Amino acid sequence: MTTIIHKPLSKLTITWPLLPDDFILPDDPVEDTDPPLLANGLRQSLVGSPEVMQDALIVSNFALCAAVDDRTICKAPDWMYVQPVQPWPHNYPRRSYTPHTEGTVPFVVMEFLSATYGDEYSVEHTEEIGKCFFYEQVIKVPSYVIFRPHTGRIEVYALESRRYENQNPDENGRYLIPGLNLFLGVWQGTREGRTGYWLGWWNAAGELLLWPEERAEDERQRADRQQQDKELAERLLEQERQRNQELLARLAALGIDPE
Repeated sequence: MTTIIHKPLSKLTITWPLLPDDFILPDDPVEDTDPPLLANGLRQSLVGSPEVMQDALIVSNFALCAAVDDRTICKAPDWMYVQPVQPWPHNYPRRSYTPHTEGTVPFVVMEFLSATYGDEYSVEHTEEIGKCFFYEQVIKVPSYVIFRPHTGRIEVYALESRRYENQNPDENGRYLIPGLNLFLGVWQGTREGRTGYWLGWWNAAGELLLWPEERAEDERQRADRQQQDKELAERLLEQERQRNQELLARLAALGIDPE
């Protein structure tokens, strides 16, 4: 288990104002098609768990905000899960989230690395706040995940004694994410036209949480099996009825009354 090493910390004043309406968020382009697909897959597999979805904010490339020394800082994790979040009171879309003011601290944030990456590991905080420093020292997110889609490598950091500690996986190669009470792991396959490594959720029973269309197909197959079992039981019952009738007919031919 390793710790991310930081430069000496200055005394920071952290506050939680709502993002001003006129604040211009950075519009950084997505480097490739992987992050949106990976983020959607993580969200879709949670749809079948009402207790996880209720009052939750599950977003990707979405502004997570705080003020550091009266300077508004926003980072946009590739995936973020927060629960509970106060209902959005406006008729226009939410564009940012400020912990403590709008709800609790996110349970987990994730970054998906391309071949070249930016400040996902950065602990700089004097001139520019790096993502790692922001998640760890400002927001204090309990779990921080860094995933490399091209290699399948996953790093899970847990906030322990105010520092991120690199966690070891369990015997199945998965990581428990507190708050969701689900295990995060990597699987390999083809979905949505993409073949490669994916992130997925497993429950305590070791079952991979399925996407809605997978659940629908699983339920269809289960219904088909139940129908086949029913038809088989009915055929067996009819065969048994016919055998009984044949036996009664033979007994009657012999002058034997089965009664």
